[in-house]
Amino acid sequence: MAGAAHCSLQAKRLLLDPRFEGYKLSLEPLACYQLGLDAAVAEVQLRDDQYTLDHMRAFGMYNYLHLDSWYQDNVYYVDQFGRVMNLSVTLDTALQKPREVFRLPTDLTACDNRLCASMHFSSSTWVTLSDGTGRLYLIKSGKRGSSASEKWEIVFNEELGSPFIIAHSVSFVKSDAHSLAMLLLRVEKDELDTKGSGFHVTLEWVTIAERKEGDQRYEIIKRRVLQGKSVPHYAAIEPSGDGLMIVSHKPFTFMQNESDKLEENDDAKVSNEKKDPLYYWQQTEDDVTITVHLPQDITKDDIKICFSPDNICVTLKDQPPLIEGKLYSSVDHESCTWIIREDKSLEISLIKKNEGSQWPEVIVGDTRGEFVMDSSQCSKIAESLMHLTSEVMNPNPEKENPPCNAQELEECDAFLEDGASLCRFDGDTLKVTHIINLGSNQYLFSVVVNPREMPCFCLRHDVDALLWQPHSDQPENMWEHIATFNALGYVQASKQDKKFMACAPDYSYAALCECLRRVFIYRQPTPLATILYNRKEGRQVGQVAKQLVATLEANDPILGFQATSERLFVLTTKTLFLIKVNSGN
Repeated sequence: MAGAAHCSLQAKRLLLDPRFEGYKLSLEPLACYQLGLDAAVAEVQLRDDQYTLDHMRAFGMYNYLHLDSWYQDNVYYVDQFGRVMNLSVTLDTALQKPREVFRLPTDLTACDNRLCASMHFSSSTWVTLSDGTGRLYLIKSGKRGSSASEKWEIVFNEELGSPFIIAHSVSFVKSDAHSLAMLLLRVEKDELDTKGSGFHVTLEWVTIAERKEGDQRYEIIKRRVLQGKSVPHYAAIEPSGDGLMIVSHKPFTFMQNESDKLEENDDAKVSNEKKDPLYYWQQTEDDVTITVHLPQDITKDDIKICFSPDNICVTLKDQPPLIEGKLYSSVDHESCTWIIREDKSLEISLIKKNEGSQWPEVIVGDTRGEFVMDSSQCSKIAESLMHLTSEVMNPNPEKENPPCNAQELEECDAFLEDGASLCRFDGDTLKVTHIINLGSNQYLFSVVVNPREMPCFCLRHDVDALLWQPHSDQPENMWEHIATFNALGYVQASKQDKKFMACAPDYSYAALCECLRRVFIYRQPTPLATILYNRKEGRQVGQVAKQLVATLEANDPILGFQATSERLFVLTTKTLFLIKVNSGN
């Protein structure tokens, strides 16, 4: 990950509400409809050899209900007879029974080590399907949902090794050929892992493309495998098929063949040889000075430097730019200067716009420079840190205000995984191009807002839950903050029995369900029809956010949970529930 750009997520202040006062419990009734299933859901229990936390996360907490984001209010599940069943809702009061749209050709019960069947809707007319035994089906579905004559046609069907579940898939056109790419998730035994759980997680990135000639219309053109030590929270392929993004607690790396390994070793030898920095830089509270050693034949006329408020470009003769990129912070570009010193070095002076700020780097993501700190700066930093150190262990235990008191933390403030990261992998180089250390920004759930874009992911930021939309085609705005669910990060942490979380694609509400019966709905704040005052602050409250609770009439555990703009779908072993949350326009 040495060449990866270290990025950060930029929240939009306008989408944050620092004066949010919490959710008010609403007793308004929720319309709840239920449909009995002809056959039970094809639930697969964990076996005795699937005992790790990764097995539980990948397969034990699997969402058996699949939402078709291409068509409004369409859900699918697989029953115990291997039938793919669909429920398409147009009117809640006139619900039809779930109907069969496809039947898996294999007998699911014949395979002892099978996983649950999984599916993903790659486009408005293509579906990828796994029967849980290691076989992948590529299906041309035509227009789904509303048509009773809907027919799913298998165009590709192949055994791909050990059982897997489909994590994500996309459909795209490349080199005038229709292609589909999918991510297949496995938890496999690792004989070399003697200290850990004894298992590792693999994500196989399979690309299938249409053939121009021959009987077989589609064939596998690429199979690449990533390996890690934890089940990813989020894994999705970019719509163009050129890269993928993964949110995981532990890093993933591509497994390479022997020739690739030899090349990588050669590259490592070259990179290990000590290289001199391209430039040295210093800073004061007012300016930044960059020093570059020039070749002997370079004169003043050969140097071209372009300053702008946020960028710099240094070119020597007609060569590619020597230094180019976005500055860490803005500068007064009209006051920036450069000179050639007597020792044939180029000295560039950048005048900071924000005086007093310390720059950790000159050019964002550029590691070719070396920071040189003068002695006065060193002593100033040492002095500022003096109060944090002592020669005596815990010199003042009775201090009135200790710097940190663990007892002040609440149980729901503790995260199991503080080291999660978001990585973007390039499909050609198979290397990480962007990485974000998520720290304590706990992953909550993912949702498809626009099926033509990558799925959004929701992270906890302080007490709020922020929804992020990846834009693989916008390097300057690769992760956009598109919605906020106030205090949801804090609220969900208190729900010890939660199983699934979701939100409406129009962000109008978020919801979570427990393992049994209960569903909690959190609406966005809405304006009040009557005047309400905050007694403590003596000010008028203009809007209120409501919490609603629905209790299902079911004793079976919840196996699936999906949210649309109008309703929630909740699947148990033998029943499908619909909860009307919003009325249609």
